[in-house]
Amino acid sequence: MDFIERSKEIFKLEITELQKLAEKIGPEINEAVEMIYSSKGKLVIMGVGKTGIIGHKIASSLASTGTPSIFVNAAEAMHGDLGMVSSQDIVLLISNSGSSSEIINVVAPLKKIGCSLIAMTGNPKSALAKEVTLVLNVSVSKEACPLGLAPTTSTTATLVMGDALTICLMERREFKAENYALYHPGGALGRRLISQVKDEMFTDIPKVYVTTLFKDIIYEVSKKRLGMTMVYNLQDQPVGIITDGDIRRAIQRFDEIKPLTASDFMTHGFKRIAQDELLTEALEMMDINKITTLTVIDKSEKVVGILSIHNIIDFRNLTH
Repeated sequence: MDFIERSKEIFKLEITELQKLAEKIGPEINEAVEMIYSSKGKLVIMGVGKTGIIGHKIASSLASTGTPSIFVNAAEAMHGDLGMVSSQDIVLLISNSGSSSEIINVVAPLKKIGCSLIAMTGNPKSALAKEVTLVLNVSVSKEACPLGLAPTTSTTATLVMGDALTICLMERREFKAENYALYHPGGALGRRLISQVKDEMFTDIPKVYVTTLFKDIIYEVSKKRLGMTMVYNLQDQPVGIITDGDIRRAIQRFDEIKPLTASDFMTHGFKRIAQDELLTEALEMMDINKITTLTVIDKSEKVVGILSIHNIIDFRNLTH
């Protein structure tokens, strides 16, 4: 058997099922987001077996993006772990069949506690679905497993629905990079984001003057490898910036580029940030202005460095 082709078939099958599932999403996701967002308690996710593993991941993703959430194994809930649940909590019960005995058995005690119930199930007409306030449908027509026994496509669908719920809640809360850093102080991104600008900036500042010729500008930008250079006037005051984009636009705009000087095509002014600001502030400023570098200034507003997006996020070595 050619397992390369077989693997591709499995990918296609699961992708097709996910596309079908996406078409089924309706107002219930809005209701779920608002219900969880407005809750004064936490979100408790329950499941067993392989869906329980998926539930654990969903709870972890939610907790790290601003939604207080824990995972409780449904079987263990019946042996004491229900003590983690309060009347103000919302419980998300995950069961593909909607008839798992461990899940069904926990419904009555949860109702007695007084918490609200949501189901994530592949059977919207199941016994579980009839017992809850809201149903998130994760039904698929076919498992990738050729025997139709091992949860494959169904667990993928549950995982993706969990991701959708997580991201929708993240956006509903206007969760920002600084919040992520707070919840991830041990990760590479978290460590960077709680650092100050001066900790990560380049101090070898690319520098040209308004009279610098085009070829020398190219040399300075290439030499410092930041994709930009500061432009100074003849009184040695910073007055603008030239980026790779400015250079490309100049080549398109001018028929003769050899006699060009910085003053002919530079961007007047520049976005700046104080060296004592957190990297979270720098990241937000870059995002708002759609730029990848910032000029760093000290308290006297003297230019002391350049901060690049790559100082903040090392896309090659980032780990969580």
